Amino acid sequence: MKIAVLGGSGHVGSFLVPRLVEEGHDVVVVSRGRRKPYRPHGAWRRVTTVVIDREESEADGSFGPAIADLGADVVIDMICFREESARQLVEALAGRVQHFLHCGTIWVYGPSGQVPAVESEPRRPLEEYGRGKAEIEAYLLDQARRNGFPATVIHPGHITGPGWVPINPAGHLNLSVFQALADGAEVTLPNFGMETLHHVHADDVAQVFTAAMANRSAAVGESFHAVAPTALTLRGYAEAVSGWFGHEPRLAFLPWEQWRTTVDEGDAEATYSHIAHSPHRSMEKASRLLGHRPRYTALEAIEEAVDALVAEDRIKRRE
Repeated sequence: MKIAVLGGSGHVGSFLVPRLVEEGHDVVVVSRGRRKPYRPHGAWRRVTTVVIDREESEADGSFGPAIADLGADVVIDMICFREESARQLVEALAGRVQHFLHCGTIWVYGPSGQVPAVESEPRRPLEEYGRGKAEIEAYLLDQARRNGFPATVIHPGHITGPGWVPINPAGHLNLSVFQALADGAEVTLPNFGMETLHHVHADDVAQVFTAAMANRSAAVGESFHAVAPTALTLRGYAEAVSGWFGHEPRLAFLPWEQWRTTVDEGDAEATYSHIAHSPHRSMEKASRLLGHRPRYTALEAIEEAVDALVAEDRIKRRE
């Protein structure tokens, strides 16, 4: 098939695009042309790249028609954040594509009631990002059920893998937490460290997309999670990272209002977002309907990312 991937040079696209090429598809990547893939792969030599500034072309109404003119059988949208953007594509692609896949986020949910939480849980997003993605999901699935538009929505967790920094055991992106654990230094976590994070390797997210394409009849009109088999507590995560560097964990704990004063404002905001959600999503639906089995546990995915950061000397392994 001919497949257009919008935003195909990002985290997931760096794994998804080579997979699609290796499966024999004709792949077109649409991007602003400002980023190289996160990992090199020979398959990129067989990819057609189309440079379009989405924001500019959406503003003048040309984006949807430009994507339709590619003549793709399947369109995978990795970079849609507003319902208005999704509407422009649906209006242009209706009746012209076999399958349309949208990359959502587990942030469409608020805090879970029962865990692992399933896709039927009500959408009660806490933040603008999650609200925007929830609106897109609602619109796309309504179009699928009312008008037969062949939409599927994939909701990844905290994407990780080589090439970028994973959410750390304190719930933010500052490498100092990994460095402290690598050094055997004490790390202070909020509360009792029992809130959860739910990582996923980018390649496992890519495989949910390909599984949905391979099981189109089961996937159209549905949403699926893309996460590791289990979530991690902050505490358990920190203990594992300490072990990777040969140390016994040295952890301390502070109530949230005290803990937030120990980090800068940006890190505190990121941590609050993660622990307020404390995600733990189920993969049962993707397993049952799509036959998907994650290759990586959360810790395996994170360890691969951390090893890459060590190799780049961004985390220093002390002798």
